Amino acid sequence: MYAVIETGGKQYRVQQGDVILVEKLDCQAGDSVSFDSVLLVGGEAGTKVGAPLVTGAIVEGKVLDQVKGKKIVVYKYKAKKNERKKQGHRQPYTKVQIEKIVG
Repeated sequence: MYAVIETGGKQYRVQQGDVILVEKLDCQAGDSVSFDSVLLVGGEAGTKVGAPLVTGAIVEGKVLDQVKGKKIVVYKYKAKKNERKKQGHRQPYTKVQIEKIVG
């Protein structure tokens, strides 16, 4: 069984046991989290497509860790003006393990 969920403005295709990185959630490691924005549920019995959400479908997971992504360098530069600005950024993510798909 698999599902397509939406969180943080992005969509993820998940199955039971998957470990995914989602946009940072306000929870600690070890907490349980449930995603109720389920767009599609599929399995051997068939596929349920929501309009826009599948009613009664919930994906439950467990927060493993709060992590940061790879560092990117933002470099702004204006030609012939001796104007330079260097800035770094690391996007915060939450690592979630999918435990159960209900629906």
